[in-house]
Amino acid sequence: MDISLHYTEQGQGAPLLLLHGNGEDSSYFAHQMEPLSQVRHVYAIDTRGHGQSPRGSAPFTISQFAEDLLGFMDQQGMERADLLGFSDGGNIALTFALRHRERVGRLILNGANLSPKGVKPSVQIPIEIGYRMASLFPGEKARHNAALLGLMVKEPHIDPKELQTLTMPVLVIVGSRDMIRPGHSRRIAVSLPNARFVELPGGHFIANREPEAFNRAVLSFLQENPA
Repeated sequence: MDISLHYTEQGQGAPLLLLHGNGEDSSYFAHQMEPLSQVRHVYAIDTRGHGQSPRGSAPFTISQFAEDLLGFMDQQGMERADLLGFSDGGNIALTFALRHRERVGRLILNGANLSPKGVKPSVQIPIEIGYRMASLFPGEKARHNAALLGLMVKEPHIDPKELQTLTMPVLVIVGSRDMIRPGHSRRIAVSLPNARFVELPGGHFIANREPEAFNRAVLSFLQENPA
């Protein structure tokens, strides 16, 4: 890893790593830090090129972000951790688990997708248009925007058959009006041997906008699957 990821931490006990979505930072989980720190040592991490983490020189891909996470765990001396990933953070968590399953205790996937086709067209089409436009403009800001949008246009590419190899406890949690297709989210849950599917009222950003219901579901899952 050519960079050190910025993070905030709270609590004690087994580590729980919070992975934010595309274009965000660890502050997305402001409403989760205190409640989840009652049962875990919570680390909210800024992904490469997001928040206070540097961009570095490595590729800007889900695969690289997963390897950055491995580097972070090694730097912190963590043999295993639970992962809670939102949106692209969920995609990073899944990619990491498929590569390094021995390092993962439990997975919480909020609004993740296996491919760009998992996103509703009403959301994905404007993203694709925005990516093409950002790619036309010069300058560092335009390049950064193009890189962010490009992640959602080009990635991830996870075969649902691969998910059958992940036997750890998994919570798949989505909003009833999520930007991820409902059938896609259910397919993720069905493909995982030890997964629970929970749908909560709300949109894609339920952890931030409906934190009480989201935190209840997450804490229930963690308490039923203790570290």
